[in-house]
Amino acid sequence: MHRIGFLLSDGFQIMALAPQSVFEYANMTAGEAFYTLENFSVAGGEVRSSLGVAVGTRSLRGKIDVDTWIVAGVNDPLSSPPPEKILAFLRKGGSRARRIAGICTGAFVLAEAGLLAERRATTHWAYGREMQKRFPDIRVEEDRIYIVDGPVWTSAGMTAGLDLALAMVEKDLGAEIARSVAHKLVMHQRRAGGQSQHSEMLDLAPKSDRIQNALNYARQNLSRSLTVEELAETVHLSPRQFSRVFTLETGQSPAKAIEKLRLEAARLMIEQSRHPLDVIARETGFRDRRHLREAFVRGFGLPPQAVRRDARMD
Repeated sequence: MHRIGFLLSDGFQIMALAPQSVFEYANMTAGEAFYTLENFSVAGGEVRSSLGVAVGTRSLRGKIDVDTWIVAGVNDPLSSPPPEKILAFLRKGGSRARRIAGICTGAFVLAEAGLLAERRATTHWAYGREMQKRFPDIRVEEDRIYIVDGPVWTSAGMTAGLDLALAMVEKDLGAEIARSVAHKLVMHQRRAGGQSQHSEMLDLAPKSDRIQNALNYARQNLSRSLTVEELAETVHLSPRQFSRVFTLETGQSPAKAIEKLRLEAARLMIEQSRHPLDVIARETGFRDRRHLREAFVRGFGLPPQAVRRDARMD
């Protein structure tokens, strides 16, 4: 039996409770109640989320036997500092647990408690730089889905908590059960911890269906050369008109946007597969592995081998 305690405070973000479904379905898949879950707060009783939903909790007083603590985040950790009693409890009780996790801005609570000192950690991308500024002794990696550093786990915002929970299930019960849970929850896959929090397709955010369709076509045909002429033809525009509209809507030239899509696709293949770099380069439209490496260093500040190594460590 593995006991999981969710630590909540007033104003917690309701998505922090979503990972409970991962553990619930892990029990169903395993055919036994491997996990037991309970919500905790300083005083116990009802705690309200930022949306106003009331959740019953058990107080932190008395004897508490928990194997994994999961600390919920809030919408704005800068204006909602964690209660001192929670920090004191984590400093004392956190070391007795097998592991402790901060979901989204819950990482700020772990940081305030001193549990992230000299460790790698992540949080919601919007607060990564502020975390690094406030806690210079933490190695903040603001563009990661989740990070595991010893017994301390941290995740990015919102849905990344599901990936963190699935990773815990995989560690506890094996990859096959984790895959089955992801399938039951209609999750496309368990994203690797080293995967970027960002999607280039979302960042480009074109305003018209025409440019969106051109980007969809590009993403589905990254192994091709993808000239402006070819992309323009797919959406029935002249090359000159296509380039003008594309740049106006996305803020980037077609060539720059396509390179970012290639980099994103290559990064996913590097993190999630064992394909040789020559194969990945060919599948994502780079001339060769040298061209791939140059693009990675320019785009991420790291060579492909380092990205693969970091993904294996998570």
